[in-house]
Amino acid sequence: MRLLFEEFEDATKNATGKTKDGRILKIVLYGSYTSDRWVDEPYTAKGYQSDYDLLIIVDQNELTDTVAYWHKANDRLIREYGITHALRTPVNFIVHTLQEVNDALAHGRYFFMDIAKEGIALYQSDDRELHKPRPKTPKQSVDMAREYFEEWYSSAGEFYANFEFTLSNGRFKNSAFQLHQSTERLYHCVLLVCTFYTPHVHNLEFLRKKAESLDIRVRDVWPSDSRADRAKFEKLKEAYVKARYSKHYKISEEELRWLGERVEQLGQVVLTICKERIDLLEAAAISNDK
Repeated sequence: MRLLFEEFEDATKNATGKTKDGRILKIVLYGSYTSDRWVDEPYTAKGYQSDYDLLIIVDQNELTDTVAYWHKANDRLIREYGITHALRTPVNFIVHTLQEVNDALAHGRYFFMDIAKEGIALYQSDDRELHKPRPKTPKQSVDMAREYFEEWYSSAGEFYANFEFTLSNGRFKNSAFQLHQSTERLYHCVLLVCTFYTPHVHNLEFLRKKAESLDIRVRDVWPSDSRADRAKFEKLKEAYVKARYSKHYKISEEELRWLGERVEQLGQVVLTICKERIDLLEAAAISNDK
C-alpha cells in the first residue's frame, strides 16, 4: 500500500482546484485472496498465478482517471513484480468513488456485491459503510445479461471481420488494431454478462486476468509455455496504441494468423460461458415466476 500512496501523492502534488485536496478513502482487497480460491503456480505449464486485487475508493470523480493519476502506480507495480522482484505476487487495482460503488450496489451489480460481502478493508480514512446491496430481480438480471451479450459479442464479431479484411489486404498494423478491439470486446462481454461490471480499460492483460478468474476455460486459450507465444500476445496488447501511432511497431502475417486463431477460440469460449450464464439466469427467472 505504501507504493500506492507514494505514487498518488506524487500524481496529485501539482494538482489545482479541489483535486489538490483529494484523498484515498478506502483500499479493499477482493477476489481470490479473500478466501482459499487463489492459485500460485507460476512455474507450471500454464504458469498461472492469482493476483492481489484491490479496489481503491477516492473522494472525487476526477481522481478515478487512471491515465492522469494512476498510470505511474500501475507501471511501478509491474516493475516491482516483473523486474526488481520486490513483489512476489502481481497486484491489480481499480479506482472508483464511494458514490460509484454505492450506486453499483444499489443497482445490484454482482461484482460490487461480492466485494461488499467478502472484501477485506486494508485501509480506511473514512468509516462510512458501503450501502446495503439491492439485488436485481431474476427478470432484471436475465434482461441485462442478454443486453450486454447482444451488444458486446456482436461488436467483437464486427471487429474480427475487420481484422480478416485488413489482413487479406496486407494492412498488418491496422489488422492488429482491429484484432485488439475484437479481443477487448470479448473480455468485456464475458465480464459484463457474468458480473455486470467491467473495468474501463483497454489493457488486454488486465482484462484477460479478470476474465480468467471467472472461468478456467478462458485461461486455456492462450498458451504460455514458450517465450514466442507470450511475445505474440504482447504485440496484440500493444496494438491499441502502437499499431496506430508508432512507426516502429512491426507484426508479421504469420503472427497475426496465429493470434487470429487464438481470438477465434476465445470467441467460442466466451459464447459458451455467456450462454450458460444466461440459461442459468433464465431458469432462475422462470422459477421465480412460478
